[in-house]
Amino acid sequence: MDRVSIEGLAVDAVIGVYEWEQQQTQPLVLDLWLETDFTPAFASDALDDALNYAAIAEQIRGFCEASRYQLLEALAGGVLQLLLDHYPASKVGVRIRKPKAIAPAMAVIECERGRDAFV
Repeated sequence: MDRVSIEGLAVDAVIGVYEWEQQQTQPLVLDLWLETDFTPAFASDALDDALNYAAIAEQIRGFCEASRYQLLEALAGGVLQLLLDHYPASKVGVRIRKPKAIAPAMAVIECERGRDAFV
């Protein structure tokens, strides 16, 4: 299986369990991956036969910036569901970093799911 990866996608989102976190945006950094078959794009050299990573990045950025989750895990689940609903991937994954979560470290969650995960 082939994989499209988008690394270091910076977004600002309202995320967190504390009241102050629900009052302002915080920076997040996402890495995404989608497993699919590149064979049609190998033959055609056409964007219609590939995953458009610019469009994926914009859709994920918009989703995150409009979201109001408390947990990174819930945001990750929403991102995974969106990717599986809109793109022909057999498996998708996301890593979310929250740089300001715990000083002087960074909180990170990572998960991946296959097409049958949310049925």
